[in-house]
Amino acid sequence: MKFRKKIWLVSSVILTVILSSCTLGATPAPTEDIGAIQTQAFSVVLTQVAMQQTQTALAVPSPLPTNTLSPLPSPTLGTLGSLPTFAPAGGVGTPLPFNTQQPGLTPLASLIPTSGIVSTVTTKNGCNDGTFIGETAPLDKDVIKAEKQFSKGWTIFNSGTCRWDEGYSFTFMPDLSSPELKGYSIVLKKDTPDEYTEPQHSQTFIVKLTAPKVAGDYKAYWKLRDDSGNYFGPLVSVWIVVQ
Repeated sequence: MKFRKKIWLVSSVILTVILSSCTLGATPAPTEDIGAIQTQAFSVVLTQVAMQQTQTALAVPSPLPTNTLSPLPSPTLGTLGSLPTFAPAGGVGTPLPFNTQQPGLTPLASLIPTSGIVSTVTTKNGCNDGTFIGETAPLDKDVIKAEKQFSKGWTIFNSGTCRWDEGYSFTFMPDLSSPELKGYSIVLKKDTPDEYTEPQHSQTFIVKLTAPKVAGDYKAYWKLRDDSGNYFGPLVSVWIVVQ
């Protein structure tokens, strides 16, 4: 037993001597510098980055897409719809026809067609002019019994600068009137100053008429005329319905 232990001990010593002799002639491995390793690695990284930038600069850039503007549609005028119709203030009403006489009122100049010398638009003639003020019944389209006598009056204001005196007349217009209504003229006579009308004063002219026998609508017209035969002032009328 002791002999075996000695043999094992001797063998271990011999093996140790052999291994030591193998490493005596070898050059020891140099110790690596950690700082140098880091510097070398950083240099490699910088070199790779520089190469990538150079390659990127040399590469031909792809053209950017061009925005294409679509043409705007040309403005088109639409067809205007029918305009709204507004009812008169205060409720629905029927529009009055032009020159329709209102109770107690008559337009200053009627637009009824006339024959030549009678002006129905301009009321002034030289220094003579007249303005309609009012009228008596019957008014337009009032009903009158056949063959009934009635009176009709019109008040006219002297808005000119001349006096209405001898030779002036409130003249019946037969060419404009219904032949069934037998109208007449009122002529101012000499030496009747009460019938004369000074400027800025008014005068009422009254005529007496008889309704026709036959049913229907009838009209008659009058207009002022000076002593030289010139018409002036408003064209006034009577309009009756015979039943």
